Amino acid sequence: MLSSNIDPAPTKGKLSFDNTEVAFRHSSNTDLKRAYWLFRAINVNFLVKVGPPMTNFAMNIGLPIKGLIKATIFKQFCGGETISECDGTIKNLSSGKVGTILDYSVEGEDDEQVFDETRDEIIRTIIRATGDPAVPITVFKVTGVGRFGLLEKLDAKETLTADEEQEWQKVQARVKAICDKAYNAGVPVMIDAEESWIQETIDLLALNMMRAYNKDKIIVYNTYQLYRHDKLASLKADYAIAEQEGFILGAKLVRGAYMEKERKRAAERGYTSPIQPNKASSDRDYDDAVRFSVQHIDKLAIVVGTHNENSCKLLADLLDEQKIPHNHPHVYCSQLLGMSDNLSFNLANAGYNVAKYVPYGPVKAVLPYLFRRAQENTAIAGQMSRELGLIMKEKTRRGV
Repeated sequence: MLSSNIDPAPTKGKLSFDNTEVAFRHSSNTDLKRAYWLFRAINVNFLVKVGPPMTNFAMNIGLPIKGLIKATIFKQFCGGETISECDGTIKNLSSGKVGTILDYSVEGEDDEQVFDETRDEIIRTIIRATGDPAVPITVFKVTGVGRFGLLEKLDAKETLTADEEQEWQKVQARVKAICDKAYNAGVPVMIDAEESWIQETIDLLALNMMRAYNKDKIIVYNTYQLYRHDKLASLKADYAIAEQEGFILGAKLVRGAYMEKERKRAAERGYTSPIQPNKASSDRDYDDAVRFSVQHIDKLAIVVGTHNENSCKLLADLLDEQKIPHNHPHVYCSQLLGMSDNLSFNLANAGYNVAKYVPYGPVKAVLPYLFRRAQENTAIAGQMSRELGLIMKEKTRRGV
């Protein structure tokens, strides 16, 4: 549950994202060396391009590489194969005052039985989080509990068959079961954003869940991808609805995760891309969304999901300017496990609410997530050199 023990005034700690002692305090020398070599390998674009097909081929023909994957890239970016295997990661993050968001990262399934099993697994993450401040928030994707093609048809406003209507009722029932469990346990749950051509249906579903469960406390969050040019307006419009109808808007703010796919589909189908024209536009809207949210923090709860140092600094500065406590229960900052520890642990050390996304699941099933992380990292200008530079600085400080 989000902490209700709020400091009477903001914590006045000096915040520095260059403090590697704090950033890597939770990492052993072995962890540091593994991260160093892994990020060096990821920095080589050739390996990132040929790695996924080679790895899939090796796994499919039964070569014994699972152990290698689990000891390297999986260990860096995932908590384990099961919830219980994540306990060590949860404890380690908690030692640095950083919470865990358990993220069941199995993707690409398309079967009713699997959707039921995924619903049950998400509910297990809520049970694991209940009463444990080290696991303050949970998360799921609607495509984890419902068929992509069905959501696509709903977004396109196409008429559903009788069987599809029944299928849609089941999807809504699964989402409601998750949110109902979250409400009764007092554990907030975030609904992740997905591709633009299914997102309107997800947005409406999320808003309905907020209407039902966010009356007296923050339970359900929707996700706003600010690399879309229309999402700042969506955030403000949803806040107006929440204010009018008397519920708390939950908003996880991210830049976005499907840019190349979005642009390619728009070009192929001849419609205007929903993606911002450039990074500067995304950054502007993202920071404006943070400003808007902080201005309305009594009735709007945010999870600022970002690896952007400037956006983290902006959030910290805004809270101090508005004299909002660093640990206000409506404000969380979030990064992915294995990345940007300089942001997560230094923010937590200064008294801010921070939680890392901790993906978990069977190694083979989580491979698509891991490959995206590697490809995403090489696509972010300066991200790898920044991570490597901080790791090298800490290795030098420790003399290892």
